[in-house]
Amino acid sequence: MDHEFWQERWRRGEIGFHRSDTSPELIAHWPLLDVASSTRVFVPFCGKSLDMAWLAAAGHEVVGAELSALAVRQFFAEHEMTPSETRFGEHIVFSTPGITIWCGDMFTLPTSALEGIGAVYDRASLVALPAPMRLQYAAFMADMLAAGTRTLLLTLEFDQREMSGPPFSVSEREVASLFASAFDIRVIDTNEAIDRDPNLRKRGLTSLIAQTSILTRH
Repeated sequence: MDHEFWQERWRRGEIGFHRSDTSPELIAHWPLLDVASSTRVFVPFCGKSLDMAWLAAAGHEVVGAELSALAVRQFFAEHEMTPSETRFGEHIVFSTPGITIWCGDMFTLPTSALEGIGAVYDRASLVALPAPMRLQYAAFMADMLAAGTRTLLLTLEFDQREMSGPPFSVSEREVASLFASAFDIRVIDTNEAIDRDPNLRKRGLTSLIAQTSILTRH
């Protein structure tokens, strides 16, 4: 899976992963992170997620990372915002008061991009990646995040034989394998979610376990 895969998904409008509302898991569980409203929040692989607007409305300074410039421009247009655009190396930085999105390869972000980040929100990032890239993602987070940084992580677990990804199945055991060396992990919610997404049932899934965890950097 390469950059072109995701660029093409956005060009074709094949964005079933995009929610047309704010994530109920974000609304329900974000307070459990117990972070100040002034905390800078990183949203990896952010797309045009409405969750960024929710976080910004809560007082957070949001920093997103997204490969597709089309997705970024759609986000700002749909929220009637006109961002500045600045080139920073191989990235384009789109910025408005309260929300900054770095467009380009997240794994090559400069350390300055995530300076002062105190929380991370991952709804559909880890599960979008095949196994080798999940290792890269975990290493990136461990390297870039300061001690005490808290992540709200949403994952999905299902029989991968019933549906090929993305999204990919990421079990509780795999989350521990990926992150336990650098993060404390607390599972805060696990539930059967197959009836929430008819499209996934149409793709052949018979069960979909949604899990929400809080990761705290050592």
